Formats: sequence, C-alpha cells, structure tokens
Amino acid sequence: MKVLVFAPHNDDEVLGVGGTLAKLANEGHEVYVCEATTYFKDENVVAGIRAMAAKAHKVLGVKESFFLDLPVVAIKDTPTIEVNSKFEKIVQQIKPEIAFIPHKGDMHIDHGEVARAAMVALRPLGNPQLKKIYAYETLSETEWNMPTVDNAFIPNCYSDISDYIDLKLEAMVCFSTQLKEFPHPRSLEAIKALSNLRGSTIGVKNAESFMTIREIF
Repeated sequence: MKVLVFAPHNDDEVLGVGGTLAKLANEGHEVYVCEATTYFKDENVVAGIRAMAAKAHKVLGVKESFFLDLPVVAIKDTPTIEVNSKFEKIVQQIKPEIAFIPHKGDMHIDHGEVARAAMVALRPLGNPQLKKIYAYETLSETEWNMPTVDNAFIPNCYSDISDYIDLKLEAMVCFSTQLKEFPHPRSLEAIKALSNLRGSTIGVKNAESFMTIREIF
C-alpha cells in the first residue's frame, strides 16, 4: 500500500505518526511525507531543516519526502486555489491508499488549513484507490487549544507501536532545533508518556491514536 502523511510543519509527522510510519515501512508499505510550510526565507536555514527531515525520515523508512514551501502561519493568506493545487498535485502523484492528516482542531492555524486542503485533495471521486483517512494528534498543538466540542480530539483508532517507539524517539532527536526539555510536550519524555497513555488504553506498552475521518471497506 501507499501511505501519505501531510504535515503542517517539520517534525509534526514524527510527533503524530512516527511510530506508525516506521511500522508500515517495515511491513513493506511505501511511505511518503509531505511537509506543507517553510519556516524561514534564509536558504541555508531551510537547507538545514530539510537535512534534519531527511535524516528523520530515513530512520522511519520514508520512501520520499515533499516540501510545498507554503508560508508558515500564513497559509490562510495564500490564495486557496494555489494551496489546493499544491496538495492536489501531491495526491495525484502518489495516489495513496491510506492518508494521515493533522487534526483540524489543533491550536496552530496552519494545522486546520492543512487539514482542510488535504481533505479537498483527498475527495473520493478523484481517488478511488483511497480507503482510509485518519487525523493524528500533535503534542503542543492538539492538547493546547480551547476545549470546545469542535476542537476536541476524540481518538477511535489506535496503532500499536511498542516495537517502534525507539525509532520514533530517534527520529525526533534528528529535529534538534525542535526538541525541548521536559516538561515541554515536545520532549522525549512527553512523547514517550503519551505513547504509554495511548498504549494503556488498548492494553499495549506504546501506541499512537487517531480519529477516523473516512474508512471504506
């Protein structure tokens, strides 16, 4: 199967789906990551961040990475037709059978914009091969937004990553500029703690949780 993950920013894919990506890649599936935004205009800084992403993706077994270079915190100010066309191009190139997108209720505005653009590109009539879409949680974004019904992340799908938590942590270490000290949620301790919590929900040591957006049998 072909698996595509849309990440608003560098490292979101590791935080939300890192263990699952490593598991799917190990099982022989083709894993692709599309990072939507670019933090800086400085080409040297951008090159450094992409080098970190490449290293992390290699750890997880990602086959290919894509960068849309949309402006961070300003996707909403970019013409919708431009944003949607970039997402559409990636989807039509990969033709994924499983897609992971950020949770639309996350605090960072880019997460909601990416979720909406991804859903436009992943419409069923143009993607008969697509069978599953899941929304993932991102530490320091999903749990920090205002607690409203519309923003709530309510997991109903879990992935046992007990054999892959170490690879997830190793991939996160690659993003040295994003990794923080505990009790910051973007710390190795917090990442491991969340995986323990989600794992205990289904009776395993470590897990990642998702909201099922669409699943076709």
